[in-house]
Amino acid sequence: MSSSHDLLLDVRGLTVRFPTPDGVVQAVSDVSFTLSRGETLGVVGESGSGKSVSNLAIMGLLNQQRTAISGEVEFMGRNLLTLPPDELRKIRGKDIAMVFQDPFACLHPMYRVGWQIAEAVTAHASVGKKAAWARAVELLDHVGIPNAKSRARDFPHQFSGGMRQRAMIAMALVHNPSILICDEPTTALDVTVQAQILELIEAVKREFDIGVILVTHDLGVIAETATTVMVMYAGRIMEYGPAQQIFERPQHPYAWGLLDSMPSVEKRLSALVPIEGAPPSLLSPPSGCPFHPRCRYRFEPCPTERPPLAVPTQAPDAHADACHLSWEAKQREGGKRSIARLGDAA
Repeated sequence: MSSSHDLLLDVRGLTVRFPTPDGVVQAVSDVSFTLSRGETLGVVGESGSGKSVSNLAIMGLLNQQRTAISGEVEFMGRNLLTLPPDELRKIRGKDIAMVFQDPFACLHPMYRVGWQIAEAVTAHASVGKKAAWARAVELLDHVGIPNAKSRARDFPHQFSGGMRQRAMIAMALVHNPSILICDEPTTALDVTVQAQILELIEAVKREFDIGVILVTHDLGVIAETATTVMVMYAGRIMEYGPAQQIFERPQHPYAWGLLDSMPSVEKRLSALVPIEGAPPSLLSPPSGCPFHPRCRYRFEPCPTERPPLAVPTQAPDAHADACHLSWEAKQREGGKRSIARLGDAA
């Protein structure tokens, strides 16, 4: 992880609740993490684990009247959760930018791509239309759109999926943000284009010296890019620490399950071991450890006592996990899944 003087984001105890006629959806529970300049935080977990909701809360994109949010999200010394809407809008899109999963849904089909990026320029800067258009073309060229000057006049449907995602990254970079949040940016793309987008995000991080939060359900994507990994399940953090440590010796049974179910060139299809069952309803999450109903390693305290997210006392140089298993068991089982990087993932 990066040094503390480079700290950009400090999230402490973030909790998100959605009241519904059927009860309260406990979408995110007591999530804490940091993000530093030059760091890529990979957030991984199944659908419904709270990955995207956490980042929408950080961005202030959840309906405040229908959502109960608590905790602290400190950015440059200011708690984003308590800022007035006008102040938050000055930060959102300028200092903290987000790239969403479906660029076609985010780009207006009736306006030219370059015009939409130029609009993002004028949203936070007093510049003329000509300068804003020039900035849009410059950024499209910067993210690898060929013939950017002419393609800027195209409509979104004239761009391929990969080009639309590049355009969204260009829009996010308009004001040189400090933080770039990428929410499943490669899900709808084929493998070749996926790799290109990941390379672009990595290049952008290095060139602009920013912090990146990369949200995905794909451990292979995380392995290729992340410096730090946060594994989420049922709205909670199950494991959190340096990517190298987590891929060399994962400590939580949920992370083991994700790795066991991940195909690679070294595994036969018959060797894949799926995680049994399905994620719980967040209207009534399980007591104790939220993963215990699906965990093959569960024992007596798991159904009743929720394990804290903590670094094992026997190994202060290890990373944090939330599991009741002994350190010896974590070492033994984690060692069987030691993979420094999943670059060979199929």
